[in-house]
Amino acid sequence: MKTYDLVGIGNAVVDVITQCDDSFLDHMGIEKGIMQLVERERGETLYGAMTERVQTPGGSVANTIAGAGALGLQTGFIGRVRDDALGKFYASAMSDHGIDFVNPPVTSGEMPTSRSMIFVTPDGERSMNTYLGISTGLGSGDVSGDVAGNAKMMFLEGYLFDEDAGKTAFREAARATKAAGGMAGIAISDPFCVERHRADFLTLIEHDLDYVIGNEAELKSLFQTEDLEEAISRTAAICPIVVCTRSGDGVTLIRDGERVDVPVKKITPVDATGAGDQFAAGFLFGLAKGADLETCGRMGNLCAGEVISHIGPRPQADMLARFRTEGLI
Repeated sequence: MKTYDLVGIGNAVVDVITQCDDSFLDHMGIEKGIMQLVERERGETLYGAMTERVQTPGGSVANTIAGAGALGLQTGFIGRVRDDALGKFYASAMSDHGIDFVNPPVTSGEMPTSRSMIFVTPDGERSMNTYLGISTGLGSGDVSGDVAGNAKMMFLEGYLFDEDAGKTAFREAARATKAAGGMAGIAISDPFCVERHRADFLTLIEHDLDYVIGNEAELKSLFQTEDLEEAISRTAAICPIVVCTRSGDGVTLIRDGERVDVPVKKITPVDATGAGDQFAAGFLFGLAKGADLETCGRMGNLCAGEVISHIGPRPQADMLARFRTEGLI
């Protein structure tokens, strides 16, 4: 059976990206700078209004897996797509990028492949309107025990925690990976996900995970506090590795009591889509290679800085070469 350096489980979403100005957002009733879930009809309306679309296989954890694969890790991704045009595009594109797309497109059911319409304004802000479609139906039957049990690291997407079937699949996947000697972790994804499932999040983190990645708002939401330091310390008390990203203020990393604060070079983003996803790719690459905390953080920051310098949520530059230039490898 094939062994993977990193396997991700997440929403398989086709990202459809276009550039626009603020007046277009106002005209279409799009709230700027946030991710909104939309119904199928609204999604079709927004898709039809887009011009010069850039289409790419997306989803938060899928973007991370793609970034890690580009760095040279052996990767796999578990997610659900339909056997429609977008679903076939997604599966093919992931494979073309060297990622094992573990699940074949689903042939039954009514829900189509998930898609996110992303509108990027001149200031780099992205306004995401996501129709989740079939991806939210992921459950235990989609997660091969052979794949999870042969992953050195497992990475889970918090968005899928909204469904009970997803929660069960996460627990089983994490336990299979850990039972085989690997590590399992999660990207919290969204503070609103935490609010809906706080107790289950905390239970999963404390009992089944080795690392957690979240931003300030997400970690604060875990413990219902406005004190970031309290949120970080309480998370570190129940999980061996904690990573808190703070946008332009850098990142805090804690592992078994050791803390490192890594600054970030502030730049004006062309497109902020995928910044957190690619930070995770760099961080997990460093973790997989046994790098120290500071190096893992610096790798993550470099990957995040690269992806916000262009349109699209995945790296375009040779990040291994960047790491060498910076003396990280």
